[in-house]
Amino acid sequence: MRPATCALLILALLTGSGAQADPVVVVPARLGVEKLSHEEVTNIFMGRFRALPSGAPALPIDQPPGSPLRTLFYQRLVNKDQASINAYWSRLHFSGKATPPLQASSETQVIQQLLTRPGAIAYLERSQVDARLRIVFEFPP
Repeated sequence: MRPATCALLILALLTGSGAQADPVVVVPARLGVEKLSHEEVTNIFMGRFRALPSGAPALPIDQPPGSPLRTLFYQRLVNKDQASINAYWSRLHFSGKATPPLQASSETQVIQQLLTRPGAIAYLERSQVDARLRIVFEFPP
């Protein structure tokens, strides 16, 4: 079984209902960003540029390695499994062209980083979003 398929199955089991998780891209509500396009989110999380449309620096934050949500996010964002994403970042990092998103050690740390780091942008399960955060991108159904 492919790693991405395995991760999606694990995610379905963890959600308890078999329903697929619903990742959304969020920023702190106070940041002033209303919406981002699929292309803008892709460019930020794939290191093509690290600025928000306003020109302010963007600091993308990844879920922990092995997280089913991380696997699902990149599968839906760029149609790549985690091994392909890791290889992509290895090539870019060693060439000095870009650095990967900041990697959190837990979902709790993702939220903490979102609320304390300037320009932070991350993806969470929709159910984790509260009034402190604003959803700026949602995948189409």
